[in-house]
Amino acid sequence: MKPRLSIVIPAINEAAQIANTLQALQPLRNDCELLLADGGSDDDSPAIAAPLVDEVLHSSRGRARQMNCGAEQANADVLLFLHADTRLPGFAVNRILQAIDGGYRWGRFDVEFDSQQLIFKLIALMMNWRSRLTGIATGDQAMFISRQAFQAVGGFPEIGLMEDIAISASLKKLGKPCCLTDKVVTSARRWQRHGIFKTILLMWRLRLAYFFGADPDDLAARYYRRS
Repeated sequence: MKPRLSIVIPAINEAAQIANTLQALQPLRNDCELLLADGGSDDDSPAIAAPLVDEVLHSSRGRARQMNCGAEQANADVLLFLHADTRLPGFAVNRILQAIDGGYRWGRFDVEFDSQQLIFKLIALMMNWRSRLTGIATGDQAMFISRQAFQAVGGFPEIGLMEDIAISASLKKLGKPCCLTDKVVTSARRWQRHGIFKTILLMWRLRLAYFFGADPDDLAARYYRRS
């Protein structure tokens, strides 16, 4: 039976938390397909994930490449790209399919962080507001795309960083995104590890540099050097 939705999860070295992420998705497996697109983990991520997904796919490293690999192997007509540290809200599948059936070709959720600190509530508010204003989605917001639209734009550009912004710009030419108010919950770990305000400043500098034509692979080197 063809799945209603294919959930593609790009991951690399997520052994510490991939089981929790995938366990939360198990109730969806009756009508959804789970695909883990591993980018060459050197920990136990693939082995941990194997019994909890329909297939573990092996790709060269790079989130865009991994997501494209997952999309290529997916069987559903609607694709959801979910980060390994992000949780879906209740009724997420129905909300996605209702949006696509209602004429949207792509969309995303609002986001919140797994921290009660006020600063993270403000950051999430600004992310969601900016996304509505610009029509640009970020990967943290769990982007969903019809297969037809995904193929029409050629998938994610295989660049080192900003692939979510790049594909959003292409998808906007096909139609505006469905901005669901249901919230996915994403991890604040990177912000907490490197400092909240330092991370905010870094992200704005990288986005500005990308806007003015900087090489995404150079930006990726700057970003992941802090990981």
